[in-house]
Amino acid sequence: MIKQRRLLPSKAWSLVKKLNYRNAVVALSMSAAVGLAACGDDPVSSHDEEGHGDGVEGVQLWLSGSKIASYDGDTKVWTGELEVEEGEETAHIDVRFVNHDGVKVQLGSSFYLEVVVSNEAIAEFEQDTPGEFGGHLHGVSEGETDVVFKLMHGTVGSGHPDLITTAVHAHVGEHDH
Repeated sequence: MIKQRRLLPSKAWSLVKKLNYRNAVVALSMSAAVGLAACGDDPVSSHDEEGHGDGVEGVQLWLSGSKIASYDGDTKVWTGELEVEEGEETAHIDVRFVNHDGVKVQLGSSFYLEVVVSNEAIAEFEQDTPGEFGGHLHGVSEGETDVVFKLMHGTVGSGHPDLITTAVHAHVGEHDH
């Protein structure tokens, strides 16, 4: 640096030092602003781009255009249940995370669905694409089991839950031959 200073007139060297200082201050200020903006929560409950599911207060399960079950996050109670015949699978079940008014919350790309069936010898829940907000219930054998739905945040398979429902009842009936 000493050699560079000798090559520049003193006024030019003074200007370079000021510009380097200003660039550092501007860069630091911009970094801080970007960091703070990334931490902010979206206050609109019907849209949660990258928050932590703050607007989600329930779950609705839709099959062929009809709501077959719903979960109230306040009371932790399901209304309705899942049904499928042994050896069969349901049409696609759409899993919707909703706000207090039952309006679907638009979630960002960092959210995904995880489904846990307590006894997979009775039923299985298969997603066409890992993490998608829906899938098919397969009736493996006659009986009853429970299914838990989780709103996950992060990378599919290694995220953390933002909402975990209580178990909804799933009934697998005998297949009529």
